[in-house]
Amino acid sequence: MQINQNKRKQRLILLSFVASLVLTGVKFFAFFLTDSNAILSDALESIINVIASGFAFYSIRLASLPKDQNHPYGHGKVEFFSAGFEGALIIIASLFIGYEAIQRLLNPTDLQNLTSGSIIIFFTIIVNGGIGFLLLKEGTRLNSLALTADGRHLLSDGLSSVLLLVSVGLVMLTGRVWIDSVASLFFGLIIAYSGLRMVRKSVAGLMDESDITLMEKVVQTIRDHKKPFWVDVHNLRVQQYGSDLHIDCHLTLPYYWQLHEVHEVIHEFENILKGEHPGETEIFVHSDPCLPECCHTCQLADCPFRTHAFEQEIDWDVVNLVKNQKLFLEAKIKKQKLSN
Repeated sequence: MQINQNKRKQRLILLSFVASLVLTGVKFFAFFLTDSNAILSDALESIINVIASGFAFYSIRLASLPKDQNHPYGHGKVEFFSAGFEGALIIIASLFIGYEAIQRLLNPTDLQNLTSGSIIIFFTIIVNGGIGFLLLKEGTRLNSLALTADGRHLLSDGLSSVLLLVSVGLVMLTGRVWIDSVASLFFGLIIAYSGLRMVRKSVAGLMDESDITLMEKVVQTIRDHKKPFWVDVHNLRVQQYGSDLHIDCHLTLPYYWQLHEVHEVIHEFENILKGEHPGETEIFVHSDPCLPECCHTCQLADCPFRTHAFEQEIDWDVVNLVKNQKLFLEAKIKKQKLSN
């Protein structure tokens, strides 16, 4: 299953690379026909597509390698580098585009063959939009940051090309050549914002920043399959590296259980979490024995060693489960606040 997913990702990013290479040549041909600065900006940005897709292909191949002695958590983090590299290239391209746009505003030149150039750009919009949507959809399904980053890049490229066609149309209708350079400058600002978002996402991943959406998905899985003998879950940590998911947590179980019972329950707990994730999932569960204070929030009805009656159920949400303390402490603190 995992091997098939990796092959699927490699084929998709290879498709993006070949398409970007062809479309870059097509856009430069449109520029030579028209001498439009906006079309040149689009063509230059497509060079970034080629470089980024090539690096993304390399990163996906590297990320698919199994963990080894030097990389005990696998190679999935390289996809964060890929997304950051692509974002940095986009920002550099936006600076060059902005510079060229200002130069053309100061020194305007006549445009030619705008109808032919527009038809060519329209063709690139269809191709970029289709491949970009496919990469974004599959990247989300396969939990691949490299694919989703490349997909968003192609979609933003297609959107920018739509704005480019609008500017060319305005030039043809009004005869005002300066619109072409203003559109190019605006285009540069759009892709700069897109590049900054990619870099931000990359840095967040490399710094192990929590993904709240991913965390909520894991917490919801735990809530949906909650067992009475799961006294509580705390110190939950979730990280996604490429398509590999890593989960650490503490699971509190009845203190009087034998070791083989604890082992079986933890194994079941791990399988529940793995069943909700399409990629490779690595889980480390630390088992804690319950304490007498846990009885106030424990829902195990037939416990032979219960010292207190059940009083209240604690909401197993993201806020509670990530705390590095047993949940009964949270309930105890709230009870003290209410009594005061």
